[in-house]
Amino acid sequence: VQLQASGGGLVQAGDSLRLSCAVSRRTFSQYAALWSRQGPGKERELVAAISRSGGITYADSVKGRFTISRDNAKSTVYLQMNSLKPDDTAVYYCAVSPSVIQSYYADQTRYSYWGQGTQVTVSS
Repeated sequence: VQLQASGGGLVQAGDSLRLSCAVSRRTFSQYAALWSRQGPGKERELVAAISRSGGITYADSVKGRFTISRDNAKSTVYLQMNSLKPDDTAVYYCAVSPSVIQSYYADQTRYSYWGQGTQVTVSS
């Protein structure tokens, strides 16, 4: 399984970005997916996850600002990021799993397929 993340960039605080992650599987509808990020000097943290059935989980720090979605026909998962803050600066990674059970779809340790990451930098 190959994942190609895109959409990162340098923006100002308050701006918006949309990240995309294209997955090389026509059976993408059978995969759970998530976005994770790693900021400078920080551990990788979950940003948002979406299950096969459309269940969604967000980190508290992004609730109300970020939206995860999926287009199974395009085998793509998106992360719409609004009202960006300097603290959102990080490398953002997408990941998918065909086997994670529903109860654990937000547990990034259970994901084995990861994209290469896309840099998001938010200036103040």
